[in-house]
Amino acid sequence: MPPERADRLLIVLGSVTPPGRLRRALVEAGERREADGTAVQLLDLAEWRLGLADGRSADELGADTAAVVDAVLAAQAVVFATPVYRGSMTGALKNLFDLLPVESLAGKAVGTVSMGASDHHFLGADRHLRDVLAFFGALAMPVGVYLTGADFEDGEVAAGAAARLDELLRGTVEAAAALAAGWSPGPAPLAARAVPRR
Repeated sequence: MPPERADRLLIVLGSVTPPGRLRRALVEAGERREADGTAVQLLDLAEWRLGLADGRSADELGADTAAVVDAVLAAQAVVFATPVYRGSMTGALKNLFDLLPVESLAGKAVGTVSMGASDHHFLGADRHLRDVLAFFGALAMPVGVYLTGADFEDGEVAAGAAARLDELLRGTVEAAAALAAGWSPGPAPLAARAVPRR
């Protein structure tokens, strides 16, 4: 039996503000990926109502919480994107991570995108995202994409930024395909040891 195709990519935008340049960049990158045969879903947290993580299961928190958690569970590859808030990811994205069970990301290829006001902030969200992804046992892509206002021209994504996003999405999907074919990046971390690898 051939290995399962890793062709379902979920892009999670961890912002609850009105749609802006980061969303546009992600939508357009997703459309280009779809043109190459990948099924892409954009999950914009501004469009979903999630309960606050308080120890209860997603089903108990009501609103859209269970549906969002299920979308992450079903994805074969995930890209998390966030504007830089206070030198880190948004609280909305951190809340989603707090709601996710370990198996939702364990052994899964994950890319990261962040956007800040200047190049000086590029490691803030990236570092914190990698810490959280390591807890889950996700396979974080070695290089994320960082965007600033300089990566847009009259509100449109500049060619260099679009190319970097395309590389990240392609690499994340290809890493997911390698995982689906049986490749293992190494032992599961502490939090994921009890979770079967996918």
